[in-house]
Amino acid sequence: MSGTNAASGAAPCRFAHYFVICGIDTETGLEPDELAALYQWLEADRQGRDPDTAAAGENFEQSPLKRTFKSKVLAHYPENVEWNPFDQDAVNMLCMPKGLSFRTQADSREPQFHSFLITREDGSRTYGFVHTFYEEVTSPQICSAMQTLYQMHQAENPSSATPSSSSSSSSSMDSLASSLDEADSPSSSSCRSAACGGYDASRDTLYVSKALCLITPMPFMHACRRFLSQVHRAVAAAAPPPLPLESYVHNILYEVPLPPPGRSLKFHGVYEPIVCQRPGPGELPLADFPLGQTFTLLGVENLVQLFNCTLLEMQILLYSQDYQRLMTVAEGITTLLFPFQWQHVYVPILPASLLHFLDAPVPYLMGLQSKEGTDRSKLELPQEANLCFVDIDNHCIELPEDFPQFPNKPELIQELSEVLLRYGISPVGGAPPTSVPTSTTTPGSVSTRHPGLKSQQALRELEDDGRNGNLGGEQLAVLDLLQGNATLERLQALAKRTGVRVEALRGVGGEGEAQGGRTAVEEEELRNAKLNVQLREVFASRFTTMFADYEAFVIQSAPDLESWLTNREQMHNFDKASFLSDQPEPYLPFLSHFIETQMFATFIDNKIMSQWEEKEPLLRVFDGRINKARLYNVRAPSLRSSNYQRCTILKESAQAIEQRLLKIDHTAIHPHLLDMKIGQGKYEQGFFPKLQSDVLSVGPTNNNRWSNRTATAQRRKDRHRQQTEHLTLDNDLKEKYMQEARSLGKNLRQPKLSDLSPAVIAQTNWKFVEGLLKECRMKTKRMLVEKMGREAVELGHGEANITGLEENTLIASLCDLLERIWSHGLQVKQGKSALWSHLLHYQAREEKLEQQQQQAESPVSNGPERRKSESSIGMPSLRASVIQDMRHIQSMGAIKTDVGRARAWIRLSLEKKLLSQHLKQLLSRQALTKKLYKRYAFLRCEEEKEQFLFHLLSLNTVDYFCFTSVFTTIMIPYRAVIIPIKKLSNAMTTSNPWVCVSGELGDSGVRQITKNVLEMTFDSAFRPHTHIDAMFKCQNLGKLTTVQLGHDNSGLLAKWLVDCVMVRNEITGHTYKFPCGRWLGKGVDDGSLERVLIGELALPNADEDCGRGCRTPDMQHSPGQTRRSSITSMGGRGYKPTSAQIQEAIGEAVNIICKHFHKPEKERGSLTILLCGEVGLVGALEQFFHNGFKSARLFQKTVFVWDFVEKAVAYMESADQMGDMQETAEPLGLTCVSLCHYVSAINSSPRNIGKDGKFQLLVCLGARDRLLIQWLPLLVECPVIQRMYEESALLRDRTTVNALIAVLQTLHDFPITLEASLVKGIDL
Repeated sequence: MSGTNAASGAAPCRFAHYFVICGIDTETGLEPDELAALYQWLEADRQGRDPDTAAAGENFEQSPLKRTFKSKVLAHYPENVEWNPFDQDAVNMLCMPKGLSFRTQADSREPQFHSFLITREDGSRTYGFVHTFYEEVTSPQICSAMQTLYQMHQAENPSSATPSSSSSSSSSMDSLASSLDEADSPSSSSCRSAACGGYDASRDTLYVSKALCLITPMPFMHACRRFLSQVHRAVAAAAPPPLPLESYVHNILYEVPLPPPGRSLKFHGVYEPIVCQRPGPGELPLADFPLGQTFTLLGVENLVQLFNCTLLEMQILLYSQDYQRLMTVAEGITTLLFPFQWQHVYVPILPASLLHFLDAPVPYLMGLQSKEGTDRSKLELPQEANLCFVDIDNHCIELPEDFPQFPNKPELIQELSEVLLRYGISPVGGAPPTSVPTSTTTPGSVSTRHPGLKSQQALRELEDDGRNGNLGGEQLAVLDLLQGNATLERLQALAKRTGVRVEALRGVGGEGEAQGGRTAVEEEELRNAKLNVQLREVFASRFTTMFADYEAFVIQSAPDLESWLTNREQMHNFDKASFLSDQPEPYLPFLSHFIETQMFATFIDNKIMSQWEEKEPLLRVFDGRINKARLYNVRAPSLRSSNYQRCTILKESAQAIEQRLLKIDHTAIHPHLLDMKIGQGKYEQGFFPKLQSDVLSVGPTNNNRWSNRTATAQRRKDRHRQQTEHLTLDNDLKEKYMQEARSLGKNLRQPKLSDLSPAVIAQTNWKFVEGLLKECRMKTKRMLVEKMGREAVELGHGEANITGLEENTLIASLCDLLERIWSHGLQVKQGKSALWSHLLHYQAREEKLEQQQQQAESPVSNGPERRKSESSIGMPSLRASVIQDMRHIQSMGAIKTDVGRARAWIRLSLEKKLLSQHLKQLLSRQALTKKLYKRYAFLRCEEEKEQFLFHLLSLNTVDYFCFTSVFTTIMIPYRAVIIPIKKLSNAMTTSNPWVCVSGELGDSGVRQITKNVLEMTFDSAFRPHTHIDAMFKCQNLGKLTTVQLGHDNSGLLAKWLVDCVMVRNEITGHTYKFPCGRWLGKGVDDGSLERVLIGELALPNADEDCGRGCRTPDMQHSPGQTRRSSITSMGGRGYKPTSAQIQEAIGEAVNIICKHFHKPEKERGSLTILLCGEVGLVGALEQFFHNGFKSARLFQKTVFVWDFVEKAVAYMESADQMGDMQETAEPLGLTCVSLCHYVSAINSSPRNIGKDGKFQLLVCLGARDRLLIQWLPLLVECPVIQRMYEESALLRDRTTVNALIAVLQTLHDFPITLEASLVKGIDL
């Protein structure tokens, strides 16, 4: 616990800080709960009614016994503690989350126990432990007020024999409130006097709830529970306690210290001693809430899933009737996070007045009390897209969609199950909760125990009870008895006090006594402590294994703390890419998400700050464990494997706790008589006395060794702090920097409980708005920097720092942020996705307008139409609208949920570079936004909304394929447009054309195009142009790589001069251009009837809507390369590169292929483009072979490089037949055979790919099979070269050829695989 320890030396080490009593103030009488009135005000404001009139009147529809009345802190001791100021409103609200509760003698009035915590802004926590019981109301004014209220209720509802149930409402908050209204109401089976739920002052005894609370700095749950239980027993017992109650309260407040680390402590309650222990410096931190109960309630499988959701910082809502269960599960799950800590909103018990906080657009972990019998389906929550809903009482959880699983989950579940089975707990969980029997009590007694119930049976029920709290009648009696000493006399005395028969007591004593003189309750506490630590060690062991080398990836870049804090936002503290590349493949989906969380960022921050400050305690323990693990295992390769490593210290961790509890290290001072006034605080059975505040307001002077020792240590610590103060930043400044540097959740760990005025609520919502905007700025910036870094690598600059996995994680995180923004301030909700709900409302409204405007040529309703990707004349424009993209998503049958549809729509809009524009269009309908959202919602803050859209607009500067790459199995319509050279005479063909489009995910198969489907368009000069347009639908092809274009050479006009082929994905709008510029036909060009064209993503037109923004250079272009002209086409005219340029181009092409193989396999993209594209290897080698080539027309016939290859092969074959080759070396002979075999296979292929196509295929096959460098010397040595190449040709220069062979040799290290479209029909 942080804070300034400026009080007396001993004070910070006290076991308890405050003792608090909450209940009814008899002087002010019955007051309606102000928080309930505030809630009515908020609801009226949300519904558009006048809030002031709505909250003014009394609610007479409900029986007064079910209404909430204002509770007050009646007393707290001491008045204030300097390092932990008393927050009266917060403590009152959490001690009695629903205000005062009234009962009559006909109702069950069993004591209840629950705990709570208060999280301060710096993250430190204070724990509260509450024992609630019912006390008879003796004030005539309150009884008569209750009588009057009941009569008014009857007058308003004369026919109501039973309380009216809340009507169902479409409002999410209404349904939440109705679920809470009657959670504490008595069982309907219990009969009442007068009408059911009635009160008659003349014959009914009225009881009201009162709470005793201990507030402590550490969660000693078992010890506090036992102490408060004993204090209540002293009040309820027939005989007064041995000492006045002030003695016991004074003792625990001032004379009981915190146990030192690694030690145990015994102190004394009213009747029995109480033992607690504290882990040592190298052990896991204290966690006293019973983890075994959490596993019993949820089961191992559910708990591991909940643990996973917590690690990924989702919104988590716990739901139970029992406050203590909420606290037990919340504390249990956060305890398992070691060495990480939950950094966001943490409210294990959410008071009814704070229900609006479920609207918070941040990760949270909150607990909500349910009403008995409430149907989960009727519980509407403000946002559910990223919600993990935990129904504790029904032992089930509802998980968000699509999140990565925790690594080695099956093995983890198996190990946890084995630990639980050793302690006799079923790993399946979900044992039905034991019902608390309603015992009949007589007026004047709080809990008279039934002597008729067998104590043995009570003990069994107690052991079977899966719950931690709310033990009723008999169980509590037996529990109290079991807490006694071993002596029979003491037990008999207690038995007489509590009315239990001696015979039954002896039976209980026989079983209650355990080994070593410990009672059954002490034995149970020891068992729980051992189970707790073993379960926690299993989880801690997983993190020790997964993050064993995390220190190697921490980036220590700042020279001092001040500069680090100042530049925190701009700094990269952790090398995420390198860390992920060092992890086993199965861990990557989870780890890539987890290292983006706030809890991981804070963990790394603490690590960096530890070089200037004392290590944070959790970090110190974790680092110690890693260092210990290294002693036994010096970073062996096994650490990087995904093999599951079981925890090896389970036994010793349990032994450490057992030894501490068996051998008590310290005993606190016994309670003793105080210097009190005589006659005050007179004992009266069943009533908690008014304590003497003067003896409880201050502690004793330093009269014991503990406080002296602590004071000395504190003085030493203060001196050290003063000496180092000038070396470090001022604490306030540091906290300010840290809060600004971290996300919103850090600042809002818990809603402010002390002031809940509408102004404070508005301020809280404003903080949320600012936080969402900041988060959007950080996320878009991160996405841009990472993506641009990757594309810079494609262009040959810098180092890669993003993988597809990381990119997908960042986009998923953006989807989550948009859902939270759209959920903030939502008042009308359909389904689980707030964004999709808004889109559906928009769609319904626009389609209605569209129907009204059907006469208009271009309806206004769909927003501005745009011409997209019209990179060439002939490609018709693609309408881009919000509605159109929604229809695409709605037609995808594979997506079943609203959350999935919303995420798909976001991905599609992001890929189309329309996300900002679409959302701007969606929000332009202000009337709809006002109808759907409250006044404080993010989407109704105009300035922040504009900034938000601007941040999203910046994402248009980079290319994403986040829709295409994720939805790989959907059917997509493609449009192919074949554009001939612009002369009209060359555009006509009588043959039957066909295309086959290939992409990274597959090919479309051969698609026949109807003959002469010519469309005519006009350019800006009104010149006519024709093209062939074809539509087809096939499974998603991914990024397109090649198009095979051909025809069957039929008819009179079979020859066809094609400029290019354009192919567009009709959903994403991505258009690919496949340049050709060649003839297809026999007897023209190289005689090809089929060409394999290599594509690239087409740039948008300059006249396109500038809202789309600029685009990064194409990923396959190299900035230094000019576009290669086909030297062989059009008689060899065109650009002719120099020898130096050719050699540089070959080196660059090989270099790009090497880089391609050095990327992770999933990040490589298309190898075909690198081989056959504009700056590919084939083109570079083609230029090499064309240098000095005698390609002049002989008798009007063009000579091609393939002609040279064929002549060389023919020479080799003839020389082989004549026997000339037999004298050559054996390897050279085999190489000749292989070259002849490959050329023969290519020539005999059924495909008519032309001579240039055949040369391309030969180069690709040679590169694949590592034969190129063997074939080159053969071609160089062949005499044919002298006839076909000039003397100055590169191919005739031995030095150049040897250099080329050395460059191509580097490709032998990589497994080159060729696309099916390239090698189709080749049998090798």
